[in-house]
Amino acid sequence: MNHMPLPRRRSLGEVHVAKVTLAHGGGGKAMKDLIDDVFVSAFDNGLLAPMEDQARIDLTVLAKHGDRLAFTTDSFVVDPLFFPGGDIGKLAVCGTVNDLAVGGAKPLYLSCAAIIEEGVELDLLRRIAKSMAKTARDAGVQFVTGDTKVVQKGACDKVFLTTTGIGVIRPEYALSSDRARPGDIVIVNGMLGDHGAAILGARGDMLLDSPIESDCAPLNGLIDALLAAAPGTRTIRDATRGGVATVLNEFADASQVAIEIDETKTPIRPEVKGFCEILGLDPLYLANEGKIVAIVPPDQAAAAIAAMQTHVFGEGSTVIGEVRAGEPGRVTMKTVFGGTRIVDMLVGEQLPRIC
Repeated sequence: MNHMPLPRRRSLGEVHVAKVTLAHGGGGKAMKDLIDDVFVSAFDNGLLAPMEDQARIDLTVLAKHGDRLAFTTDSFVVDPLFFPGGDIGKLAVCGTVNDLAVGGAKPLYLSCAAIIEEGVELDLLRRIAKSMAKTARDAGVQFVTGDTKVVQKGACDKVFLTTTGIGVIRPEYALSSDRARPGDIVIVNGMLGDHGAAILGARGDMLLDSPIESDCAPLNGLIDALLAAAPGTRTIRDATRGGVATVLNEFADASQVAIEIDETKTPIRPEVKGFCEILGLDPLYLANEGKIVAIVPPDQAAAAIAAMQTHVFGEGSTVIGEVRAGEPGRVTMKTVFGGTRIVDMLVGEQLPRIC
């Protein structure tokens, strides 16, 4: 094993103007100062400190966590940048951490690429970076590399972020969307649709006064608790764009099974239901940023729910349905009126730029 010497501590540059200029993307001192001031000061750690063109990670560190590498990337273009319950920075960390964790991986390292519009306030960037750093600490991950670009005014909307994550999958887990079997139980970890409703409310163009907050949260700890209690868990997915309905359709199609959920057991807060009724939306298709859908064998469902309910992000965990041996790929909902309706895959986008 090769040990890299720790780099000497260096003084970080600072930006002394209020707004980003094109010079901050030019590759010179102004760019270095921007990166130091906004990102390095917030993300500082031993792997980032050398500031090479790549992060150098000891393979033995990865190998001790498992035998397979998990690798994911996502871009975030949410509007507005700050919303009740979160912001674009928190969203970027949670989204990437959760994408790793639902595959049974332990999230370890993140990268961040930022595209910044000329004229953006430096204080806004600092707030975003500090939020990212706090969320990363809460999730137990580190930012170890990144990139910064500045584009002319009008070429993007303030800030776009792309985060990439690396984690390691433990050998005892084999989660896959094609493993659901008739009789399996469908579990969610709480109220659905909060993020999509919170974003639309925060935009203000609907003239609605909504107290709804986003559910944005890193779920790797919750998923660890679930898998420890129910090691036979078939598959897990975070229900982001397209909501729970889209995730269930993906499961049903991949496993060639039918899935039925019960409207009376599907947790949606009254405020979200009212919001959707006013706007003609279906809450099953609203985005979530702190909710998972898990398919668990029936003999492990009770243990899974009990374990999840002990976690702060799983207190509302509940069964919403069951996998059945019906028409392959079909998802249905038993309604409060006793009938059944088809829950199809989302066509188009209910709400643009929600993550």
